[in-house]
Amino acid sequence: MRVGLQVQNFTWSDDQGQLGDTFATIARRAERAGFSSFWVMDHFFQIPMVGPAEHEMLDGWSALAFVAGITNHIKLGTMVTGVTYRHPGLLVKTATTLDVLSHGRAYLGIGAAWYEEEHRALGVPYPTLAERFERLEETLQIAHQMWEGDKKPYQGKYYQLERPLNSPQSVQRPHPSILIGGSGERKTLRLVAQYGDACNLFAHLGKEELQRKLNVLRSHCQSIGRPYEEIEKTTLALLSITRDGRNNSVTPEAAIEHFRGLAELGIDQAIIALPNVTDLEPFDLLATWIIPEVEKMEVAGR
Repeated sequence: MRVGLQVQNFTWSDDQGQLGDTFATIARRAERAGFSSFWVMDHFFQIPMVGPAEHEMLDGWSALAFVAGITNHIKLGTMVTGVTYRHPGLLVKTATTLDVLSHGRAYLGIGAAWYEEEHRALGVPYPTLAERFERLEETLQIAHQMWEGDKKPYQGKYYQLERPLNSPQSVQRPHPSILIGGSGERKTLRLVAQYGDACNLFAHLGKEELQRKLNVLRSHCQSIGRPYEEIEKTTLALLSITRDGRNNSVTPEAAIEHFRGLAELGIDQAIIALPNVTDLEPFDLLATWIIPEVEKMEVAGR
């Protein structure tokens, strides 16, 4: 089993001049600690579950390009890019650029988008949910076509590309892993089965509900004749870790049990967000104790 890190919060100091240095320190610590992947949200404003909209929020793809330049092997992804934020052809070009410059370390994390306030505030069109899912499916089709090197025109309901050229091509072949965020059973998990390489579910759903979602994904895979095992199963959880479990955090032993429970469900990679991400302590505990134990865990069904 593998562990990933998502950075959700960039409000660390009143001195914004220190933001880049702090972010770089976190990324380097994550790589040294043995995290498999490094993720940032792709939003314009901070999301309500984390803090006020006015709190600092970095552009996701620019932030990952910065991290690519200061790391060597950790994988990089958005958790996740809303389909409304960028034209599909430009999004594929952006993800390809990250993959090329990082020597093949990019994920394309994508979803149907949900944060209406930031769309309205910055003048970004916010279609109905049904239309957003239709746009998401067309975007996934365009991504596959461009990464296959197929330059014939794409004619969709919402997007028309006369010549979807993508040069240079991605380092990862056939393409960077496409992670589709969300747990909707009728649409999202169907899109994962049909177009995705990875899914992402919230760990707080609990073991029974997570198992049910995975069973739905398995059913979608069976209906189209795709091996369920091809898809990387990931979860996202907020997990504060300290040596003694102070301030509503968890101890290393409790963290290991959290990961063990996910491995038993068949989760390949558990992605966590650390509320105490600017502290050295959780990285030391993860590097010397937790991640070495998690890497030994066998994932059910593998």
